[in-house]
Amino acid sequence: MLLLGFHDYRDQAQRLAKALAIDYAEVAVHHFPDGESKVTLPAELDDDIIFCRSLDYPNNKLIELFLSCHVARQQGVKHITLVAPYLCYMRQDTDFHPGEAVSQRIIGHWLGELFDTVITVDPHLHRIDNLGQVILNTETITLSATGLMAEFLNKRPHPPLLLGPDSESEQWVKKIARQNELEWVVAKKERVGDHIVHIKLPEQDFSDRIVIIVDDVASTGRTIAQAAKELKKAGAQTVDCLITHPLFADDTEQVLANACISHVWSCDSISHNTNVIHLDQLIADAIKH
Repeated sequence: MLLLGFHDYRDQAQRLAKALAIDYAEVAVHHFPDGESKVTLPAELDDDIIFCRSLDYPNNKLIELFLSCHVARQQGVKHITLVAPYLCYMRQDTDFHPGEAVSQRIIGHWLGELFDTVITVDPHLHRIDNLGQVILNTETITLSATGLMAEFLNKRPHPPLLLGPDSESEQWVKKIARQNELEWVVAKKERVGDHIVHIKLPEQDFSDRIVIIVDDVASTGRTIAQAAKELKKAGAQTVDCLITHPLFADDTEQVLANACISHVWSCDSISHNTNVIHLDQLIADAIKH
């Protein structure tokens, strides 16, 4: 077995290869001036290979994976696994208006045609039960980082109160809280637009509490920031944030800093300076078993 990585997710892919005790090689990617990509794989490949690449900012990455898979099949590869700790295009799971593309189904179908196995971590699923309903005719393995996140929080000096900023976050905050026997609550969110949200805190005494906001994805950071501001108004002593996938578009870090969030921690599903939790051993164990 050979693991193939890409420059933008090199450290995590190399750690995964080491955890699996297999060879690592890198797909060479060249970008032409007009934005087209050229990929070059090693001249010799094993029958069984793994592509490891997280799919944040996905459009170029999907094309490069598409090209890489076709080269691998031409070279006789029998089984191709995709390890994508962050899986893109999962948020649009139904059409809210006529003419909208349900990208979850479209991209899921495409990935199912390319790969024999797809492994990811805490995908953003809400109206379906499992990834196999999206990526058809392919083995899908969905892992959760909640155990590792609970272990991280267990090392904190004082037990915090966990808050999910909206109903979608409940599944993650509940799992983490139950592993550490921590208090947890969930707020209500009203989204006005991509950058405007309103947060209503639950009935709870937040005075002098250490609160950690837990969510699966932080993109613009507005939801987390607004929750933090409301917590501060309610008397919280400190507000920190723990997220699985740090997408962090545009000015997200500044938005969170302006909300007086003391610490922002994340898993390394996406490379970012907030990464404190490595996923390589979690993924390696799944592949081995």
